[in-house]
Amino acid sequence: MTDNALTPGIASGRLDPETYTENFSDLHPPLDDHEALVAADRCYFCHDAPCITACPTAIDIPLFIRQIATGTPEAAAETILNQNILGGMCARVCPTETLCEEACVRELAEGKPVLIGQLQRYATDTLMEQDVHPFARAEATGKRIAVVGAGPAGLACAHRLAMKGHDVTLFDGHDKPGGLNEYGIAAYKTVGGFAEREVEWLLGIGGIVVETGKRLGRDLDMTQLREDHDAVFLGVGLGGVNALALDGEDRDGVRDAVDFIADLRQADDLSALPVGRDVVVIGGGMTAIDAAVQARLLGALNVTLVYRRGRDRMNASVYEQDLAASKGVRIITNASPRAVHGNGSVREVEFEYTEDDLTPTGQTFRLPADQVFRAIGQTLQGDDLPELDGRKIAVTGAGRTSLDGVWAGGDCAAGGDDLTVTAVAEGRDAAEDIHSKLMPQAG
Repeated sequence: MTDNALTPGIASGRLDPETYTENFSDLHPPLDDHEALVAADRCYFCHDAPCITACPTAIDIPLFIRQIATGTPEAAAETILNQNILGGMCARVCPTETLCEEACVRELAEGKPVLIGQLQRYATDTLMEQDVHPFARAEATGKRIAVVGAGPAGLACAHRLAMKGHDVTLFDGHDKPGGLNEYGIAAYKTVGGFAEREVEWLLGIGGIVVETGKRLGRDLDMTQLREDHDAVFLGVGLGGVNALALDGEDRDGVRDAVDFIADLRQADDLSALPVGRDVVVIGGGMTAIDAAVQARLLGALNVTLVYRRGRDRMNASVYEQDLAASKGVRIITNASPRAVHGNGSVREVEFEYTEDDLTPTGQTFRLPADQVFRAIGQTLQGDDLPELDGRKIAVTGAGRTSLDGVWAGGDCAAGGDDLTVTAVAEGRDAAEDIHSKLMPQAG
C-alpha cells in the first residue's frame, strides 16, 4: 500500500499552528489549589463509599479527598498510588463517569458527582512535580522475574515486584515503554509527554531493567524465559487488528485506527500528519472515538463514525460519544460495511442498515471517503502462549495461566474489560500472587 500522504484527498497542514495547539490542548485543564479545595469540600466522606467499590483498583477515595481537603495532597497521592501506581494516567483517561463518579452519592442525589478524577490528578501531579517516589524497595530477594509487555498491566506488575525486593526485567516490543498509555490514547487526554514522564517516575523504585524492541515470539522465547527467570508475567496486550473482510479493503487510504493514533501520539509536528478531507471510522469503542475526534482536530472536513449496532451497545461511554458529537463527528448506528469502492484509492464506503440483532435490512447507502480507519477490535498475537479462553489467555485467580510459573493480565487475559485501570489492578494483583508463591515464608 502506498503512503497515505500520496493518496488524493489526504494532506497535511490543513490548519494554522495556533489551531493545532488549541485543538490538542488539555481536555480537562488541571485544578488549581483553590478549585481542588472547593471540589474536595463537596465529598460526604461516606463510610461505606460506593465509589470505592466502583473503582477497579479499590482506591480509598473518601480518604484521599479528605487528605486534599486538609491540605495534604502528597498524602492523598500516596493513598492513590498505593493501590494504583499509574494513578496519574488513570486520572486522565479513566471513564470516571461510568465508574467512581457514577456511583458517587452526590451524582445519585443531585446529578453532579464529586470531581473524583480531577482531584486524583491534582494529588498525583502535586507529588510527581516534586520528583518524589514515595515507595522504597524491600531487601533483595534474589528472585528474577520477567515481565513481557510494558503497558499498564506490565508496569504495575513490575513496580509491585520491585517494591517487594525482586529483580525485574521489563521487555517491550516498542521503542519506548508505556504500551497503550504511550501509543494508544488520544493526544488531548495526556498532553506534555505525561505518559513518558510517568514511566520514568515509576522506574524510580529501582530494581527494574527495561529492554525495548523485544517481542514475544520474535525476540523472546517462552521456554527460555521460564528457564532464565523464577516467574514470568505476560502483559502483551492485543497486537493484531481485526480485518473488515470486505471487497476493496486493501485500497490506499484504508488503515488501522490504532496505527493512526500511534503516529499522532509520537508526532513532533502535528501539521506534518496527513489526514483526509472525508474520513470514515468503522467501530464503536474508545479507539474509534479517539480516531474520529482526532481526525477532526487535524482538520478533516467531514468525519463519520459508523457502528453496526445501536448507540446503547457502543463500548465507548455516552460521555465519549457526546464529546465526539461536540467536535463535529457524525455518528451513524445500525449499519455494517459491505464494500470499499474506488480505483486504487478509496473513494466511497458502502454500508447496509441492520436491525439490533445485526439482521440486514436490504437498505444500503454510501459515504464518500478518502481515508478509512478500522477500529473493530484487536486480537492476541504470539507464539508458545499459555492455554487460551476464546481469543485471550485463560487465567485463574490473580492471573495464573496454564503454564506453571507464568501469569498474565491486562488486555491479553480473559475476563477483563479492557480498561487501563483494570489492567493496572490485574498487574498489581498478579505481582502479589507471584510474591506469595516465590516467598511463601513472607506470608
